[in-house]
Amino acid sequence: MSDESGALTPDERRLVLALRGVPPSPLRDLYTTLVMELTDFVASPTCSEMQADGAPCNATDASCDQCRKLESLLEGLRSRLHAG
Repeated sequence: MSDESGALTPDERRLVLALRGVPPSPLRDLYTTLVMELTDFVASPTCSEMQADGAPCNATDASCDQCRKLESLLEGLRSRLHAG
């Protein structure tokens, strides 16, 4: 996450530079949309099993299965990318 001055962390900088390096194309558009939607979801996953301290989620209008399915999907995607 950015620091209080608004400066990007090394991971944020790497992500921005990587996105800028992808040539314009329908694939880039799809990638950008997916990253934005994932970011929105991860920032507010809306878990129905919210604990008293607000963890793991800050809202209660969705199922934890939603997070588990997304974690599984992302891990599967990562595995396929690293395998090939």
